Amino acid sequence: MKTELDAGETVLKSSNANLQRGAETVGGRLHLTDHRLIFESHAFNIQSGASIVGLGEIVDAEPVWTLFLNSIPVMPNSLAVHTRDGGELRFVLFGRKTWRREILQAAGRPTA
Repeated sequence: MKTELDAGETVLKSSNANLQRGAETVGGRLHLTDHRLIFESHAFNIQSGASIVGLGEIVDAEPVWTLFLNSIPVMPNSLAVHTRDGGELRFVLFGRKTWRREILQAAGRPTA
């Protein structure tokens, strides 16, 4: 993990994931800590870098379809994380239901 953790911050879960950034699906790793949700892209992507959301900014997470070119449904294997400011991060990953539950629990949100 390249992102420096805050003092006392603990990684709860990590796995490979892709983040849909516009028309590009960016490969990398998704990390859930007890403070933040952190996506770190692989260096060879066009759109590289980290996307970081504080757990207090997360209002919901829901299973959604993966979109090709940001509009054509391909497979039901993505997780959309909704933020307080109306933003949305779409992750393509394995175990999206488990990820959803663990993100919402860490954020202190209902999982039902």
